[in-house]
Amino acid sequence: MSTATTSTTTDKTGARTPEAADVIENARERIDALDDRIIGLVQERMAVSAVIQEARIASGGRRVNLSREMEVLGHYRDALGKPGTSLAMTLLELCRGRV
Repeated sequence: MSTATTSTTTDKTGARTPEAADVIENARERIDALDDRIIGLVQERMAVSAVIQEARIASGGRRVNLSREMEVLGHYRDALGKPGTSLAMTLLELCRGRV
């Protein structure tokens, strides 16, 4: 790696060595791929949630089932701690009211 490339790479990653910069760049590529998969899964969850809401409304029920939402919040909290609750709230918000 040239000095100019090394300087640019380490500046971009915040690393102080080319080896650390390589580790960071590779890990970031993995994170970007994971983020793409997570976004796809969230979009799939939104579509499935819309199906559930449509069926519930068509049967005369309410769009939102609060007891189910509490189960989801508890599941995320148990798995991820307090930040999991915030994540679950965001997911629920994304999935509500699309019908």
